[in-house]
Amino acid sequence: MATSFSLKALMASAMLGLAGLVFAHGNVTPQEVDTGNLPELGDEVRTENPFREGNEYGEFNAQAVEIGESAYAGNCAGCHGIRAMSGGLTPDLRELTEWDDEYFIGRVRNGTARGMPSWKKTLDQNAMWAIRSYVESLPKPE
Repeated sequence: MATSFSLKALMASAMLGLAGLVFAHGNVTPQEVDTGNLPELGDEVRTENPFREGNEYGEFNAQAVEIGESAYAGNCAGCHGIRAMSGGLTPDLRELTEWDDEYFIGRVRNGTARGMPSWKKTLDQNAMWAIRSYVESLPKPE
């Protein structure tokens, strides 16, 4: 009887542990992003952030940052940390100097073999570049 109870307790613990691993990855259910009045960028993939000040739609930078903050919170923060401050399991996005715009859009659209999902069927370019604008607006770590 004690063996049966021990086995049940062990199984319950194992199942709870596995459930914890599933939820530890963060909220990976894609959240819709309302890109407001940002200009429609179309389907052709851009390789430079059009919402950065000085670029084609730089006058929309403040709006893109605001939209990007919400989009980041709903889609990225679960894994990359609040305000892009990683807890160590994923890169601190504020420190990724080697991520130029072309690299960024490729990673976000296509995902990685190490666990980052592809977002190209979930987020349009407006949302992706708004997220990039938001991350760029954050203060760099000291």
